[in-house]
Amino acid sequence: MTHRFPIKEIAIQAGLGTATVDRVINNRAHVSPQTRRRVKAAIAELEQHENQLAARGRRLFFDFVVEAPSRFSRELQRAASEASAMIGSAVCRPRFVVQEVMTEQDVTACLSRIEKRGSDGVCIKARNLPAIASAINSLVRAKIPVVTIVTDIPNSDRLAYVGLDNAGAGRTAAYLVGQAVTSGAGSVLTTKSQSSFLGEGERGDAFGQALAMLRPDLRVIDVSGGSGIHYGTAELIRSQIANLTDLRAVYSMGGGNRAILDVLGGHRLVPDVFISHDLDIENKNLLKSGQISFVLHHDLRIDIRNAYLSFLRFHGLNVPNTSTEVSTVQILSPANLPA
Repeated sequence: MTHRFPIKEIAIQAGLGTATVDRVINNRAHVSPQTRRRVKAAIAELEQHENQLAARGRRLFFDFVVEAPSRFSRELQRAASEASAMIGSAVCRPRFVVQEVMTEQDVTACLSRIEKRGSDGVCIKARNLPAIASAINSLVRAKIPVVTIVTDIPNSDRLAYVGLDNAGAGRTAAYLVGQAVTSGAGSVLTTKSQSSFLGEGERGDAFGQALAMLRPDLRVIDVSGGSGIHYGTAELIRSQIANLTDLRAVYSMGGGNRAILDVLGGHRLVPDVFISHDLDIENKNLLKSGQISFVLHHDLRIDIRNAYLSFLRFHGLNVPNTSTEVSTVQILSPANLPA
């Protein structure tokens, strides 16, 4: 058993003699399992105390740079605030730069400003573009850790990715379409906010591959680039409406669902199933009213908590080494919609 505390200190914490603790630490014989557990528990308590002392009064500022529709940004800001309360040992203060559309130059300029000003960590949702990856690398060289959220930028020196298993979400959507569209050929409309968001691309690729195996009689028509904003999304759907006369399903990966429904409804197109992502206020209302069938959801608070913990570990604070693995998708319907 490795430790970094003096044997005398562990012995006092455990209420045991130093000789007994020494035998446990050095894995010698003639020690009961109960005693070993007491020593292990004492070391864990000392580590917790050390963490609290190290973090007490420590205030860390984490910057969020997010390209997303405002309905999603609001959910992320709320989750970041709630996740701060879940840390407990340190005072985590989020700061936000959020825009519905951010060009590559917008993002790199923002990251450059953060680098000059200083930050304890940057959490970013942005497109997977070379200049953005380069700006992330510059932050890392300046000893500012970066975590990507929801959509990854893997060719950068980011510390971690937190968020949804996007490929798993795409396969789940394909399964739901296969179950809902019971027979007959037709088209499936898929939409992304931007093709350069890696997460949405992973969803779309996995969806297409899985659907081709489950339902080869259904053809995918992809319409992407509306940024999840009402006007841009609506215009793109209108441009493809002639190809959707046999529409059977919709898989919306990037939002703008009210716009999609408005255009389809104007042409009397009603899909058998409509699948979307994220339980923002728009999707909650559409799900309640039965206008969309399923929302593929994950808890942003857990993602942001994992980001915070990654930053705290980077700064040498002894926090729980919880997993930063990707989140498994939850399938929400009107029947299990949270309050």
